Amino acid sequence: MDPKDTNNAYLPIEDYGIVGDLNTVALIGLTGSIDFMCFPDFDSPTLFAALLDNEKGGRFQLHPKDAQIRYKQLYLPDTNILLTRFLSDNGIGELTDFMPVQAVNRGNELIRRVTTLQGEITYSLSCTPRFNYATSAHVAQPISDKELIFQCDELNVQIRLKSSVPLTIQDNDVSAEFTLAAGETADFILSYVDKASPELKDLQQFVSDSLMENINYWQNWTEKSNYHGRWREIVNRSALILKLMTSYKYGSLVAAPTFGLPEEIGGERNWDYRYTWIRDASFTIYCLLQLGYTKEAGDFINWVATQCFDVHHKQNLQLMYKIDGSRGLTEKILDNLSGYCDSKPVRIGNGAYQQLQLDIYGELMDAVYQYDKDGEPISYELWTKLSSQIDWLSKNWTRKDEGIWEVRGGEKEFLYSKIMCWVAFDRAIKIGINRSYPFPETWMEQRNQIFNTIHQDYYSTKLNSFVQYKNAETVDAAALLMPIIGFISPKDPKWLSTLECIEEKLVADFLVYRYRNQENLDGLHGGEGTFSMCTFWYVQCLGLSGQTDKARLYFEKMLGYANHLGLFAEQLGSNGQHLGNYPQAFTHLGLISAALSLSQQLESKLNK
Repeated sequence: MDPKDTNNAYLPIEDYGIVGDLNTVALIGLTGSIDFMCFPDFDSPTLFAALLDNEKGGRFQLHPKDAQIRYKQLYLPDTNILLTRFLSDNGIGELTDFMPVQAVNRGNELIRRVTTLQGEITYSLSCTPRFNYATSAHVAQPISDKELIFQCDELNVQIRLKSSVPLTIQDNDVSAEFTLAAGETADFILSYVDKASPELKDLQQFVSDSLMENINYWQNWTEKSNYHGRWREIVNRSALILKLMTSYKYGSLVAAPTFGLPEEIGGERNWDYRYTWIRDASFTIYCLLQLGYTKEAGDFINWVATQCFDVHHKQNLQLMYKIDGSRGLTEKILDNLSGYCDSKPVRIGNGAYQQLQLDIYGELMDAVYQYDKDGEPISYELWTKLSSQIDWLSKNWTRKDEGIWEVRGGEKEFLYSKIMCWVAFDRAIKIGINRSYPFPETWMEQRNQIFNTIHQDYYSTKLNSFVQYKNAETVDAAALLMPIIGFISPKDPKWLSTLECIEEKLVADFLVYRYRNQENLDGLHGGEGTFSMCTFWYVQCLGLSGQTDKARLYFEKMLGYANHLGLFAEQLGSNGQHLGNYPQAFTHLGLISAALSLSQQLESKLNK
């Protein structure tokens, strides 16, 4: 699909950039259209959802009227401020999109500024919000010719649109047409009615001041990174994307800011990722800690501590939560939305929240261990809360579960779950020893028991490989984490033969599938693309095993699959298109982890 071809209803997923304010994000296409935004929070209902239904979803479009336009999109360096350039026969226009971050302002505000850089260009604006997943009606109430309020009585929500050019209301939607000569600008602010708003005469200066404040905020944040290696630019971009997925208000992190984007065009694997998975968030925090970002880690650990001390659920963690820590994530289907490229059903909520996934304790304890070591020493109060979770795991680690991939085909004794149970005990023991905190000796016994169980029951002499679940003869890319988390030496013969088996069965070129679904493991129809995070794990494993040249080649080839902004979705399709929710925290943290590990290995190689 080509953004220049107006006959295409949907842009490719990879043709979007994002901006955000640490409350929510907006997805902005190469054509200058905001086609997805939940408001005011990540897991709030959508205000714009044309990405999931081109006809009914709603959008905020701003672009030149010229018939022939070429588009370019970029971020201001080391920021999350997005520039979209329009190149036409009449001149060059530039659209600047950003959301003032919660840490600078009060948040919940979207700012758009369009400027003609050369020539004279006539622009067209169309703002067609569709509240509550396009199910609730609204009215547009004029305040002046340049200001109006979108009011949705069903949600008791009022959104203000303020403009520096006259606006036209028709059928409760808004449009404008205006011409700007070189050097002239037009500004638009979409915000809650109760948010302080500048006078129209001060609008241009307000936008200019907000822009500079946010440039400074993002560049100052980026400068805190301790990574200065050869892939600094793409690592910084990935870190900035991960930061956009954190909640300033709560300290939680979403797995991705979208829902309903398909893992297969026309398929049913269309999930809602706008929630906080203990696993994904813990991986993200571990990754940010490696870059030196301790505040985000501390905020998340405080959020987790609250969940650990939930008076109604003291004994075990839920695998995912809403960003405010609430537990209700009942899965629903939005029948009114046709889905991205007619990929149905479009789901909100996530039925997997009721699954048992034992691995989350390992990822959490690994992140806490890293924070205790490189951030701030954890308190005794937090230790007691975490200890109660490990005590629960002591009684339950032998159970079957649905595993990291949240299969819907029945519980099994998954290898990855057992590995991460080992990690949970191992990191808890290390924290206890390092801080002289009390813990039962049974934790050591169980850590050793799990270790022996994995080597005895999860290794196939037929495949010469660790297998997906107990007594299986199939492999899983999740095993790639075994040397990364320190369960096994990356040069152990059993691991090297496992790596060869994974290469044979799950790797296409250098891209890695999670597993082969012909075994009907996950209980779903259809297929999926290669899983980008697994590809970065594979790169990291190659480097750790001493194959640094091959690892570097594959890593840099993988970077070539990023979009024009350095962003990745969850998966890659057979023709290289991005699939699944976007952008995906898993993929970007995998990129950072691989870059850091490979940089260290290449540096060591140079110094030999």
